[in-house]
Amino acid sequence: MGGTAWHARVECGTEVGAGFLVSGRHVLTCAHVVRRREQAQVVVSFPGCRGLTGIPATVAVHGGWRGGPTDPGDLAVLELDREVPLAPAEFAVPGEEQEHGELIAYGFPKGYDEGMLASYRALPGPLISDEWAQLEALTGHGQPLAPGFSGAAAALADGRVVGMVSTVAGGRDVRVGRMLPTEVLVRYWPELCELIPASGHRPEAVRRLYALVRRAVAEGLGCAPDRLYVDAVGPFGPPLPDGGFASLGAAAGYVMWEVPGTDAVTRFAQRLQDLLDAPPAPRAAAPAWSPILVEIDHSGAGTDQVTVEVSAYRDGHRRRVDSRRLPRAAVREFVQRRVDDAFGQLAPDAEELVTFVLPREWLNEPVAHWECGPEDSTPLGCAHPLVVVDRSRYRSGRLRHQLAKKWQKLEARSAARLHRVDCGGRERPAGLRKRLHDEDADLAGFSYPPGAARPHFEAGLNTPVPVLLWPRTGCTDPGHEGPCSGTAFLDELTADVTGVPPAELPRQVMELRMTAEADDDPDRHWAKDVQLLWDDPRCFPQPAAGLHSPVH
Repeated sequence: MGGTAWHARVECGTEVGAGFLVSGRHVLTCAHVVRRREQAQVVVSFPGCRGLTGIPATVAVHGGWRGGPTDPGDLAVLELDREVPLAPAEFAVPGEEQEHGELIAYGFPKGYDEGMLASYRALPGPLISDEWAQLEALTGHGQPLAPGFSGAAAALADGRVVGMVSTVAGGRDVRVGRMLPTEVLVRYWPELCELIPASGHRPEAVRRLYALVRRAVAEGLGCAPDRLYVDAVGPFGPPLPDGGFASLGAAAGYVMWEVPGTDAVTRFAQRLQDLLDAPPAPRAAAPAWSPILVEIDHSGAGTDQVTVEVSAYRDGHRRRVDSRRLPRAAVREFVQRRVDDAFGQLAPDAEELVTFVLPREWLNEPVAHWECGPEDSTPLGCAHPLVVVDRSRYRSGRLRHQLAKKWQKLEARSAARLHRVDCGGRERPAGLRKRLHDEDADLAGFSYPPGAARPHFEAGLNTPVPVLLWPRTGCTDPGHEGPCSGTAFLDELTADVTGVPPAELPRQVMELRMTAEADDDPDRHWAKDVQLLWDDPRCFPQPAAGLHSPVH
């Protein structure tokens, strides 16, 4: 095998596919090869090195493939349980496949455990659905791209990789397939940009750029990738892609690959260098939570269809567990299974924080009451600290910036005061927003659920108040005069959160939920339906890879 011992065989239950080593512990393959990873262990072997067989692996990054043959994102990054002493694959400059008539793939069709080679070429022209390059056999004989080649590197004759085989249509008379070119692979794993030569850029400039990105991630630098991009390309450069950048690495890759010339890369790196070398502002340590993130959003495929993504943070890096488009009725079961899987991604001593990022109309969903699993009826909010975050705030650069500043102020205080929003007030939503602003509110407690007076509730959401609490049920007409169940809720809440540091509120609210659950009459306990929106942007650093990275 010589210098190509990086070819890998990937097994997951009865599924057999290929892969290729890209670092000492990471292997690229297709997501569909490891689709049964919940029922069977993923193991990786390297045929070119007989001592490296049956190595356990986990899925560290999933491209978002949902199960269909034409679904995008059919990529998985496998993390081996130990580093292997092999040189990883080398990549060619993107587009070189058009200049060479032959690509070689090393796969594992049925009956050939040691592997077989297949010779194909990439058809010139645009990508199919902006995702795949079409492959066609060079001859009418030889090995077709049969099952077992999925995940194989598509390599030039000198071994440099130009893509990954994804779709195979092998057979006696069918000799076509598809591959994900490298410029598509980086959409789903931006870290790959660092390994792929960029035409026109000096190698030392590329190394400097990604060394700075790694340092920024390691140091938890608080910077906005979108702002860095705009500064780098200038007012006349390519506009910010729709949706912005999911990570600093994605922004760096886009500047390197998609922006003409080399000046933008130099400016991006220098601006990042300046931020890293700037004297740190005096501040206390950031909270030590390790979030498990459950993101729910409208899928665009109908009112009943939503996209759900579960991920976990470890050492400041976000690791995607799974992402699906589901009917609303199937969300709870999916979350139960995937949250349980996400715990496997946390460090052993991590302080978990289950965080639901929800559309605004879902904020009152009883997620804290969802059971931990089919065999464990414990409510999630009683088993773990659990909070919700408004998805609109989560996506707003303006509010993220204001909230981060607010938390820096909060760290200088041992406790925060609860600002009450009671029933019976004549205050208009604009007046409430001004009061929360003028009083520099840290915690706002509502006596009623969001649907009872949505304009007032949204005034709280659209103001950078880091913490909001409310009863999920109770008063439905907050315009009344006199005390009600909401008043009692706020009285009890004020007594219980006074003196508690804001960073500790998720744990304090979990204790309240446990107390209510254990009460002789839990349905009448004031804290039975307490909902906590707790929003510290520093707990959710930029993810290592986004499902819809704009690099393309």
